[in-house]
Amino acid sequence: MDELRTAAETAVRQCLALEAGESCAIVTDDEREPIGEALYEVASEITDDAAIVRYPPGETHGGEPPAPVAAAMAGADVVLAPTTKSLSHTRARTEANEAGARVATLPGITEDVFTTGLDADYESIAAHCDDVRDRVAGADEVRVTTDAGTDITFGVGDREWLSDTGIVHESGTMSNLPAGEVFVSPATADGTFVVDGTMMPHGLLADGETLSFEVEDGLVTEISDDEIRAEVEDAAEEVGDAAYNLAELGIGTNVAVTDLVGSVLLDEKAAGTVHIAIGDDAGIGGDTEAPIHLDGIIREPTVYADGEQIALPTADDA
Repeated sequence: MDELRTAAETAVRQCLALEAGESCAIVTDDEREPIGEALYEVASEITDDAAIVRYPPGETHGGEPPAPVAAAMAGADVVLAPTTKSLSHTRARTEANEAGARVATLPGITEDVFTTGLDADYESIAAHCDDVRDRVAGADEVRVTTDAGTDITFGVGDREWLSDTGIVHESGTMSNLPAGEVFVSPATADGTFVVDGTMMPHGLLADGETLSFEVEDGLVTEISDDEIRAEVEDAAEEVGDAAYNLAELGIGTNVAVTDLVGSVLLDEKAAGTVHIAIGDDAGIGGDTEAPIHLDGIIREPTVYADGEQIALPTADDA
């Protein structure tokens, strides 16, 4: 519990900067209760207006929480959400931000990832985010290649590059915790991406194991993996082609993450990696709503902005 306490202190005090007199909602589920309780303990020492809300784990990442949970989020100044399934790409999170809440989501968080991922210098992570964002901002096209077979080009259009720094001090802002990425919801994309790092439901892929995806005009047209294909097809029964949307291009900037561990939440932040997601992008600057958001982490990418290779941060920069 002492390790959870230390990580909770970082999250509540440094990352969210909760103050006395502010309201704070800790949103958790039955499988993440110890982390939720650790955060609540710290928050309740700072403010008398703290509450913890628990609900059964959601079925899919990006699925909406129960209405009372969404109401608690929208009614708080600060929200921390350690949950089994991600609330990052939900209307509940968007509406909480629109109401002025500062939100940190911790999707799929485990006690090990919580204690490891929050043992970091978040000011340094923010600086690396700024560096990467400066290199890609303004580019019309971004291309990603790897030796494993990735070769995909993204048209950025008028979409804005965003940073997930872990520093959530301004009203209406949000971040994942652990944090450290620069990302965009591209206007379109064409090519192939090959995941050789981490992707659910598989977790960390074995050496030599890959998952391949073909993309045309911003939609995923072929999926090599049966389980992922089935999950996308299930979502497509509800929302049609929106389930196949190429939702996100992200670049990891957390130089404290030295190895992939099988947690999408942590691994997508690893410096020097890229992640590409399928499904919902309405919460990150896009216009597609879907009940899924599936991230796949790609090792050792080369990234080009308008044809010029850009330097990516690595663990050696820590």
